[in-house]
Formats: sequence, C-alpha cells, structure tokens
Amino acid sequence: MDFAFGADDERFRGEARAWLEEHVAGPFASLRALPPGQDGRAAAHRKWERALGGGGWIGLGWDRTHGTYGNRAATLTQQVVWAEEYARAGAPARLGHIGENLLAPTLLAYGNTAQRARFLPAIARGEELWCQGYSEPDAGSDLAGVRTRAVRDPREDTYRITGQKIWTSLAREADWCFVLARTERDSQRHHGLSFLLLPMDQPGRIEVRPIRQMTGTAEFNEVFFEGAVARAEHLVGGAGHGWQVAMGLLAVERGVSTLAQQIGFAQELGRVVEQALETGAAREPVLRDQLVRQWAELKVMRWNALRTLGAAQDPGAPSVAKLLWGGWHQRLGELAVQVRGAAAALGPTCWTAEHPYELDASQRLFLFSRADTIYGGSDEIQRNIIAERVLHLPKESRR
Repeated sequence: MDFAFGADDERFRGEARAWLEEHVAGPFASLRALPPGQDGRAAAHRKWERALGGGGWIGLGWDRTHGTYGNRAATLTQQVVWAEEYARAGAPARLGHIGENLLAPTLLAYGNTAQRARFLPAIARGEELWCQGYSEPDAGSDLAGVRTRAVRDPREDTYRITGQKIWTSLAREADWCFVLARTERDSQRHHGLSFLLLPMDQPGRIEVRPIRQMTGTAEFNEVFFEGAVARAEHLVGGAGHGWQVAMGLLAVERGVSTLAQQIGFAQELGRVVEQALETGAAREPVLRDQLVRQWAELKVMRWNALRTLGAAQDPGAPSVAKLLWGGWHQRLGELAVQVRGAAAALGPTCWTAEHPYELDASQRLFLFSRADTIYGGSDEIQRNIIAERVLHLPKESRR
C-alpha cells in the first residue's frame, strides 16, 4: 500500500507551512506550554481560533453536499497534511477541536439544514466553542447508562435538562454543549436517549466545577444541569435517536486528528531519547530496546491510521486505534521518568499560587498518561466493542 503524498498534497503542505510560520509568532507562539485555558490566557486562545477561521483553516474537507459553510475544500490527504504541519509547527492547543472535529461532522451526517446553517459557519469562523456532555459519575465508559434527563415543555417548545456530566473538557471556555440525555421516561440502556444542543451561558441552571488533577492543571470539569434549557429545534437526529447520533460522533472522533496526535507523540519520544542519551540510560540494553520498540510501534500506528482513513466505515477501527495509542503513550510516560533515574522525583523550584507545585515535561507526561487507558473509553470497553461488533462474539453479561 502506497502511503506517499502526491504533488497537489505537497503544494498544499507548502501553503499550510507558510501560513503557520507567519502566524505562529508573537503572542500566539507562547500558547503552547499548557492545555488551552489553563494558563489564564483563554482570551488569547480564542483570538487564535478566530485567526484560524479567518485563514480558512477550520473545517477542512467538510462534506459540501449539504452546502458551503465558510471552510476551504480539501481532500482527505490534505486534511492529513494540515494536521501534521500544525503539530510540527508547535501551534497552540486548540479550543475549537470539539466543535470542528466532533460536532460538525455529526451535524453534517445527522443534523438538518437549519441546524447546519446555524452552527457550522460560527464554528468555521472560530467564533463559537463547544464541549461534550457524555460521561457521568455512574456512566463513564458505559455511555448507555446515562441518567441525565431532558423533559419536553410543549408550551415553550424547549427541553429542560437536569443531571450531571463529568470529565467535560473545556466546559469553562465553551459557549455551547452537546448533551446525551434521556427523553423517554423509564427507558433503559441505549433506548430513549436524545442528542441536544444547549448554550452554556445559563446562570443558575448550569454550574461548572473544575477538576484539579495530579498534574496541577484542570482540563476537565464537572457540569451540573438544573433545568437547563435547550430549544426543541436543536434536537439532532430526532427524539429517541440519540444513541445512533452519539455512536456516529464517536466514530469520527479518532479520524484525521489521530495523525496530528502521533506527530506530537513523535516529538515526545524524541525528547525522551535525547534525555536517555544525555543521562547515559541509552547504554542500558533493556531500556534501549524499549525505546526502539516505542519508535517501531509509533510507525505501525501511523500506517494503521492512514490505512483506515480511506477505508469503508469499520466499527472496530476507532477502538483498535484507541487501544494502540493509549497503551503506547502510557509506556512512553514510564520511559520518560525511567531514563532520568532519581532526578525524575525532583521538580523545578518555580511555585505559583495557581499551581502549588510545578512539573517538568517528563513528569507531566508520566502523570497525565496514567489516564490514557481510561478516558475516551477504557481499554476494557474498546475490547468489548471489537469482540461484539467486529468478531460477533457473545455479548458480555451486564448483570
């Protein structure tokens, strides 16, 4: 199989690289160190999103059969090129990832004309940010167990949403949230669920509480809904069809963006190798073998991602990808501290009021990667999906 890029792709790469070199400068060049919104510069990150939108770099390759929403046309391979160049340029972490890469493809597949016209242009311009209301305290990877309820109010033509979501990325920065909630009384599992879009600016009805992690940052949040209002016209896919919409969204979650993720992985691996050489740890045969294995496995992940991008919809492909990179990144975190030896237990002397302790890059990598095999669907859930939907093995008992 030929994984090479064509002449048109390379011309597109030159255009993307030139734009990034020009714009990842000045105040934008400093937006790399921490996750978006965690360094007190959410406003600067929002300006970056608008710069991307103004340059036509949001929504590459959106399906144009339903209309044009301000994004530039791009083939699948050109989307890969952009993702790779963005990562290589060290461009700022995205605030608009969830809207662009999760909600937009979902609206193109399941939304109606009015919903696409309302929400897609604002996403393409980098003006409206989104978060995802899926996981709950008692329904994390088991998404069918959600308990958040949405009750239709026919007088106002709205839904009133009550419940709690957790591990909600960017909830403090988001303007809108897409929520999976139960709209049918006494429904169970994947029946009776609906996919609703609601504004986050509802004081007294929506409360966001940040979750402080071992790394000292708080990318994730708890979100409490107390009668939050969603307009009935912002119900996507029809009442009771939320499970189908939610599964369609998860299928696109690990698409082109995984290739950009792998560029970041390669950069992290490169830093670990440099430290192994500096500390002399690379002379240890076992550790050197582990580093080589990490490099080889990363190559396999890239080839697998490229192979599955252009293939027909494969229900197991996203789960295979998640299993591959989750474990790989976790092992890299372990290597990052292993190559430094005892020095990995020491931290910098820079303390701040917001962060009572500071971590260096390898320490953050180690601590954050502990969650890689849990968030986004645990390894156990991914294996169940592969077993049941691909291999058609008997379903696991949920009693």
